[in-house]
Amino acid sequence: MGKPKALVSFCGAPLVCRGLKRLGPIANQLIVTSNQHESLDFLCPGVTGDRLEIYADLHDVRGALNGLYTALYYARHPFVAVVACDMVFPSAALLKAEQQLLLDSEADAAVPRTSHGYEPFHAVYRRDACLPLVKEALEAGETRATSWYDKARIVELSYEDVLAADPRGGSFVNINTPEELEHIEQRVLAGEMTAICDEVEEDASLAHRKRACGYREP
Repeated sequence: MGKPKALVSFCGAPLVCRGLKRLGPIANQLIVTSNQHESLDFLCPGVTGDRLEIYADLHDVRGALNGLYTALYYARHPFVAVVACDMVFPSAALLKAEQQLLLDSEADAAVPRTSHGYEPFHAVYRRDACLPLVKEALEAGETRATSWYDKARIVELSYEDVLAADPRGGSFVNINTPEELEHIEQRVLAGEMTAICDEVEEDASLAHRKRACGYREP
C-alpha cells in the first residue's frame, strides 16, 4: 500500500477515521495501537474528542497478537471490542450483539466465524480472562491473533448470527491492495455500497443474502 493502512486515503479521509466515526458513539474508551504515534495526532478530533488514546505495541515483536495484547492491556473496561483499522464497514450493531453474548454467558470472547475462519478483529473480548492467555501466547513466541483460542471459552457467531445483527452485511470487508482500495472506494462514491445488501429483497432466501454479503458456505 506504500504507507500504513490506517493512513491510506479513502473517500477523502484516512481509512482509520471510518472505524472511529462508525464505532466511536458506542465506545466508552477509544484505543488505537500504533508504533507511529506522531502520524496519528490528527485523528478525528470532531469524533473522538479527548477520548482517543494511542499506544505503541508493548512488545518488540511483529504480528497481530501484539496489537491485541496492547489493546487489552490498556483497556479500562471489562469488555473490549477490537476492530482492524482497514475494515471499511465495521458494525456497531454486530459488536453490541457480541457483547450481549458475553453478558449472557461465561464465554471469554465472542468471535464471528465464516468459511474463511475466525474474524478476531471484529470481536469482543472479556479483558480479565483474555489478557493472561494472550500474554502467555506472546511469551511462547506466537504471533497469530487466534493462537490462544484453544485455551479460551469462545462463543462463535455464524454467518446467520452476523446477518441477524447487521442485515446489511459487509462487516468484514477490508482493504489489502491498492486495487481493492480503488474498487471499493469507487463503489462507495457511486452509492453502490453505502448500505451493503440493501439491493437484496427483504424476502430473499438466506442463501441469496449470504452470497450478496460476501459469505460462502463452509
